[in-house]
Amino acid sequence: MNYIIFGATSGLGKELAYKFASKKKNLILCSRDKRDLIILKYDLEIKFNIDVKIIKVDFTLDKSFSKILKKKNIFKLTEGVLFPIGLIYDKDIINLDEKKINNIFKANFLSVVKIITNYIKLKKSCSIIGFGSISGYLGRNQNTFYASSKRALESFFESIAFKNYDNNINVQFYVLGYLDTNMSFGRNLLLPKGDLKKLSTKVYENKNVKFKKYFFPKWWFVISILLKTIPLRLIKYFTN
Repeated sequence: MNYIIFGATSGLGKELAYKFASKKKNLILCSRDKRDLIILKYDLEIKFNIDVKIIKVDFTLDKSFSKILKKKNIFKLTEGVLFPIGLIYDKDIINLDEKKINNIFKANFLSVVKIITNYIKLKKSCSIIGFGSISGYLGRNQNTFYASSKRALESFFESIAFKNYDNNINVQFYVLGYLDTNMSFGRNLLLPKGDLKKLSTKVYENKNVKFKKYFFPKWWFVISILLKTIPLRLIKYFTN
């Protein structure tokens, strides 16, 4: 059986591709960069002797995205689907350009919702794995719309988990803090970065859990509580 990974060519998506491939899982990799998809496909096939299919898809383009929804035969043959995706822009603040706002919500939320709702119709059993952000736990001066889209995504995953709790559809959702990726390179962070290899191992090990929300690194759970209770004026300097 196959697993589908959206956003597979960089960061967490790429690390997940290598983890699942190392466990002899055939993969369907989706990304907007076809060149990177081809390189990743052949590397995984050679190293792990698995079958890898690739699909170029850009969640911000309606024409591109509509094609993925038509691939029902591919979806039917899968064991699960993962969404380690995240579109973010520099200067993501309240007066961000409207087109960029739309792109953020399409990529981070609306497209994921459409894929999952169509995917569930085709499957009697599967795993659906999503990834949010600790940034969604508090309104922000920066990354405003990215954080908003991730908060919406978390609520949606909770809803599909409740809806499908009595059947064989498993749902997991990871609330992520800072990760050791190219996005955090060169940034002065107050807290340590999460290790991608440890995260990908946890995702693989827990892929068949009925429903659970995870914080990674796990101490972000405590911080999430603080973010909801400490007055905004005291923590705004740590969230900008």
